[in-house]
Amino acid sequence: MNGDPEYTQEFVEVDGARIGVQIYPEPDGPPGAPVVVIWPAMGVRARYYRPFAAELRTAGLAVVVADLRGTGTSTPVPSRADRYGYAELASDVGAVLAALKPRLDGRTRVLLGHSLGGQAALVHLALDGGDAVDGLALVAVGIPYWRTYPGRRGYGVLPYTQGIAATAALLGVWPGWGFGGRQARGVIRDWAHTARTGRFPHLDGTDTEAAVRAVRIPVLAVSVDDDQYTPHETVDHLCGKLAAAPVSRQRYTVEQAGAKLDHFTWVRASTPLARQVARFAEDLPRR
Repeated sequence: MNGDPEYTQEFVEVDGARIGVQIYPEPDGPPGAPVVVIWPAMGVRARYYRPFAAELRTAGLAVVVADLRGTGTSTPVPSRADRYGYAELASDVGAVLAALKPRLDGRTRVLLGHSLGGQAALVHLALDGGDAVDGLALVAVGIPYWRTYPGRRGYGVLPYTQGIAATAALLGVWPGWGFGGRQARGVIRDWAHTARTGRFPHLDGTDTEAAVRAVRIPVLAVSVDDDQYTPHETVDHLCGKLAAAPVSRQRYTVEQAGAKLDHFTWVRASTPLARQVARFAEDLPRR
């Protein structure tokens, strides 16, 4: 485990899917530490976050990391038979929180999402309410709206994202060719919608955009220097939707990290960021 703490692997059954959940040991210190539940980026396994989990534990936080549906230890492996999208990913967040309730009762709870995992966490709060958590931390989570990319990059983002969506629709599944790992076509459809329109799609008959504007729990939104997929402007675009939530908008810089950063490598240089998440959790209202 390269010095990282061992975790216990558990599973949560959700409508025929099985969501893998990694439970890390309690941190040193008094019992009842705040709990951070991490949701990964598209195609990224939960085990990738072990260095970040170690830093969070050192900062005094209990840590749980879930695999997104269809990735890592979670099932089903995406195929032409699978039509799930953002609505199901958001529902998975709620199911995992419900399964963790005995561990969470009486403790401060923070959902922490990276990229797609952050979108799933936010959509869950928008559609199902935020009573189960006290705060939302978003790391490198934006809306990949093509018009928000600096310079001429957006003119490449639009055909790139829509080409992936067209391929997924044609094949019935996204094979993961060079981006995002193997994904159900519904996930790609909803992701491509955000890239094309700058808005979340309607889900289960709900105006998701309006629901996001009504989210009220505190949010820590962190963009990362040199992020090739989620530059600072895309995070700003997402934060602009959080009309009712108190938002702390931060940037995680190369200078703070003391290392090169991008959309993924911040996980391996996350000591200052983990401390920032710990301060955010400490400042949340107590249950």
